[in-house]
Amino acid sequence: MKSLAQRRAFLTIAGAVLGLACSANFVSGQSNPRQDALSLQQQGRTVEAESAWRSVLKDHPTDAGALANLGLLEARQEHYKEAVTYYRKALALNPQLPGLRLNIGLSEFKGGDLSAAIRTFLPLLKLQPKSSPEALRLTTLIGLAHYGLGDYPAAIPYLKRATASDPQNLPFRLALAHSCLSARQFQCVLDVYHEILNLNAESAEADMLAGEALDEMRNHAAAIEQFRAAVKADPKFPQVHFGLGYLLWSQNQFEEAAKEFNAELQNVPDNAQALAFLADADMQIGKSDEAFPLAENAIRIDPRIERAHLDIGILQADAGKRKEALREFKAAEKLAPEDPNVHWRMARLYQSMGMRQQAKIEFDKTSSLHKAENSTIFSKLKSAQKKGKPPDESTTLPPD
Repeated sequence: MKSLAQRRAFLTIAGAVLGLACSANFVSGQSNPRQDALSLQQQGRTVEAESAWRSVLKDHPTDAGALANLGLLEARQEHYKEAVTYYRKALALNPQLPGLRLNIGLSEFKGGDLSAAIRTFLPLLKLQPKSSPEALRLTTLIGLAHYGLGDYPAAIPYLKRATASDPQNLPFRLALAHSCLSARQFQCVLDVYHEILNLNAESAEADMLAGEALDEMRNHAAAIEQFRAAVKADPKFPQVHFGLGYLLWSQNQFEEAAKEFNAELQNVPDNAQALAFLADADMQIGKSDEAFPLAENAIRIDPRIERAHLDIGILQADAGKRKEALREFKAAEKLAPEDPNVHWRMARLYQSMGMRQQAKIEFDKTSSLHKAENSTIFSKLKSAQKKGKPPDESTTLPPD
């Protein structure tokens, strides 16, 4: 869906919003069996209430209210798929049953069927007065559903309306800032960041978002300062030290970068990305003996980190271990075939081994590839946090 931090933020925000969304009991007639079932339901005696409503349905199979209440009981047990099934059967029998369509949408939303929830909520939104509480609730839910789907451009207008209607809501603004960043609307990120500061002047997450936007805008010095502010606000925030370290590393400030990578590893010892970049920073400042075990450890945790394979290959080649170096360079090439540094290193290695034809092929590849710019911190963090999995690395080394 998106990064772990974004997912956590989404679930927190969604929970807050859904707490405002009421599910009504569906009363269908006044006979004793229905009243008994409703009474059991209101007392929280779920199993008995379900049995009572099924008894009602046995005698009255077209009772939409009984079906809707069974759906409500399923939803309260977080059986959302089953709830939707009951609700839709009730809808087919009585499309005018109050609150039924809203409950369908809420169950779809809570059950993770966000596309279906959007399709349910949109017609309901059109029926509401623009400034009504119901319209705000639906607007927010639609925005969050788009956000949860990773459809950030679509989420932005809804989340903007939601934040405008609730000036004190920090989580909505963080969701909006994430959406603006992912949609590459960087000025929007900075505008929302200033709003967040009015609510929480010490938000590490907001500082990081602003830093990511500034880095995307190639204002590297300002991005570094934002990440320094994030570290100050919360030195334990996920990836905050790595983010600052990466920005420093990308500006060839290797000693400072190494301190930040070490700090990230104090927070998360098995952060493979921090290990790999700490190894590279150590290499750059002449600590090759320390770099090698760090890079090896990074690969043990996540074998898909191109940089660690490349750096181990460089160290092996320097030590005269050509066979081992070639193996690592080939692993790096498989992970990042467009990285000219990998092909250049392989060409040099082949040359030293007297393999002129292979060396020429790699030198030709090197010259045909334009040197890629270092990844921005946004792409790096997004890669690292994607679905909670380690990143695929494809950045290039800085000049040796």
